Amino acid sequence: MSAWLIYALLSAVTAALVAIFGKIGLQHLDANTATAIRAVVMAVFLVGVVVVQGKLSLVSTVLADKKALLFVVLSGIAGALSWLFYFMAIKSGNVSRVAPIDKLSVVFAVILAVILFGEKVSLIAAVGVALITAGALMVALG
Repeated sequence: MSAWLIYALLSAVTAALVAIFGKIGLQHLDANTATAIRAVVMAVFLVGVVVVQGKLSLVSTVLADKKALLFVVLSGIAGALSWLFYFMAIKSGNVSRVAPIDKLSVVFAVILAVILFGEKVSLIAAVGVALITAGALMVALG
């Protein structure tokens, strides 16, 4: 099995845990405060990963590349907004309905990759994207 597929599956499983743990944790907390705490925990954890891997010196490479830094910052802002909206949604809604709608990010990512990067999508992949859309909406609204 390819490394990318293993990582993608691990990402899917751990993302599911985000929804479950988040819903439990949000029962008596403000969604924005909980998201901020989550971000701090993630930052500390990820800095630890970078240190353990011996890659802390690579931070200066990103800081030196202004374009890379800009897009890393924009990605961070988009991620923070995504987390805020997601936690607000699961606090007030059912995880079983919120999570599928959140996964429509896959559809948006494919569309943006085609528009911005000129990536090609095969007919089978396009059908898959349509099925993801239909499936997410059916689960969320059904």
